[in-house]
Amino acid sequence: MADAREDPEIFWVEPRRRAILPLNGFHCSRSLAKLLKNGNFRVTCNADFAAVIRHCAGPRADAQGTWISGRIEASYRALHDQGLAHSIECWQGEELVGGLYGVGFDRVFCGESMFSRVPNASKVALAWLVAALRRGGAMLLDCQFMTDHLASMGAIEIGQSEYLARLRAAQRSTLGAGAGDGLADGLGEGAAAGVALALPAGFAALLADAAGAGVGLSSSPGNFIAQSLTQTS
Repeated sequence: MADAREDPEIFWVEPRRRAILPLNGFHCSRSLAKLLKNGNFRVTCNADFAAVIRHCAGPRADAQGTWISGRIEASYRALHDQGLAHSIECWQGEELVGGLYGVGFDRVFCGESMFSRVPNASKVALAWLVAALRRGGAMLLDCQFMTDHLASMGAIEIGQSEYLARLRAAQRSTLGAGAGDGLADGLGEGAAAGVALALPAGFAALLADAAGAGVGLSSSPGNFIAQSLTQTS
């Protein structure tokens, strides 16, 4: 994190209480399900990562400044170029109105930030993220810090030791017993190993599933997403 957009320094934060969103505990409210079904948003994956992180770093009405400095933004863009950082975008026509980004490795996705330019756009992006992670076999969605927004969608807080246990379990399920223990020290080892979470593949599979279910890509695949989330959440 950084103290300001122009801050050249970066500091690391390891919360004692970590927010996660259990993938099978996502709360898809009736209003969100309706929003997904009506197709107000076109949702994409990795269509414009640079724009998403730029919007996330921009000024917000409910906050002063940003923790996403220019140096941090450049670092995440480099991770994206390596296939380790991903974005979900929400569009209305050709306008980007919401989205989120994060880092994926093995069966873990660490959400970093989200934004909305119109009401509920970030909720739709998060719903698609959860559905894509579930479709892709992910085990852990790390939200870092709890907010009322995340809590309303099913996020919970866990202690540091439980978080590290879940992280290692997600690593071992991909790499073999003991292979991911060093990841508790940071993301560097996962990146060096080149073990990237296949979020785009999970996203593409969702679209294929939606088409196979008869929704059809000419209509709203969000209807399929809403059904899958409400049936198992």
